[in-house]
Amino acid sequence: MLFRARSGTFLTFALAGLLTGVWVARMPALAGKFGTNEGEIGIVVLVWGIGAIVAMQALRGVMARAGSRAVLRLALPLTALSYAGVALAPSYGVLLAAVALFGMTFGITDIAMNAQGSVVEQAYRRSIMSGMHAGWCVGAMSGGLFGVVTAAAGFGFTETVLTAALLSLPAGLALGRTYLPDPVAPSASGTGRKARRMPPAVYLIGVLGFIAFMAEGTIADWSGLLLHDELGSTEAVAAAGYPVFELAMLLGRLVGDRVRMRVGTRRLLIGAGLGTAAGMTVVVLAPVASVAIAGFFVTGLVVCTVVPTTISLAGTAAPDRPAAAVAQVGAMGYGGLLLGPVVVGFLSDATSLRLGVGTVVVLALLIAAGARFVPLRTAADVAVPAEAAPEAVAGAADARPQPVAA
Repeated sequence: MLFRARSGTFLTFALAGLLTGVWVARMPALAGKFGTNEGEIGIVVLVWGIGAIVAMQALRGVMARAGSRAVLRLALPLTALSYAGVALAPSYGVLLAAVALFGMTFGITDIAMNAQGSVVEQAYRRSIMSGMHAGWCVGAMSGGLFGVVTAAAGFGFTETVLTAALLSLPAGLALGRTYLPDPVAPSASGTGRKARRMPPAVYLIGVLGFIAFMAEGTIADWSGLLLHDELGSTEAVAAAGYPVFELAMLLGRLVGDRVRMRVGTRRLLIGAGLGTAAGMTVVVLAPVASVAIAGFFVTGLVVCTVVPTTISLAGTAAPDRPAAAVAQVGAMGYGGLLLGPVVVGFLSDATSLRLGVGTVVVLALLIAAGARFVPLRTAADVAVPAEAAPEAVAGAADARPQPVAA
């Protein structure tokens, strides 16, 4: 049962990543379909992100009451249907409405699958969240490859996205059978607005997620321009920066859970922050494109563990409402994903692109500093029996998720 739930959640992350990968890879085809300029495509992306954030915040209470399994079983198929709506939009105005709906359903799917990942992680009583997010990387890379193949075959935006949507719908319905029910929440001690308020720890964790997403979004949106405009690389070499970063993210997440269990959560976050700062320093100071790409690879290897760890911590920071806590952290993270590229753009216009991208170094140092203040209540010590309380306290001090005995 646990293995099926873990596999199903991994595949859910992969499916969501695939939809995103196809969407990103065929963005030029979208622009060609409607004859839009870069600014109008930017509005499309912004509408999608705002839709996701609004849905995450608005439905946080629904997540708390219904649980991740019920929400995910509904949201994932609806995401595939709304994706089809994006493919079939006949005009730019209709496209914006379809993209807003897609952003909302995708946002709900995102927080629900992360909450379900937290449920599975707590059932395993050891860290597995990085492995779940590795599924996202697999899906995103597969979606990008699907986009490349369909483009080479001469398929347009409509045919490509519609095909992905039609394949995703039955897959989403089938995956719904694999999810675990959410644990029964303890009775809330407060009433009214006070009872609905998240613990301060959730918002602190959300700040780290915000910073990490901001760093990832900056690299995704500006790596190509940095390599091409600042370092004089060809378009082909410039296009390699982000795939190399994504590949490193995948490799890092495949081993991230084992690293977390070995060194502890706090040390992992501090090391990820310092490592990201070092990698991006190499990028900013790189004399040639090859050195910068190597810096992106190092950055991807270490920054990849921050977001899964914040989601894992969120799931245990509010034991009575884990799904709502994950939703809150997820919404804050998406805010960073949207804000980061915009801030870098303004700074780059005022100074230079190197200095703009260099903000990631500062963000990474903030992650390392903020990790010292994050209260740790990991999946491993949430379900420790009462008679093992002394050991639980000792384990919490080091915050190292322990594997389940065979």
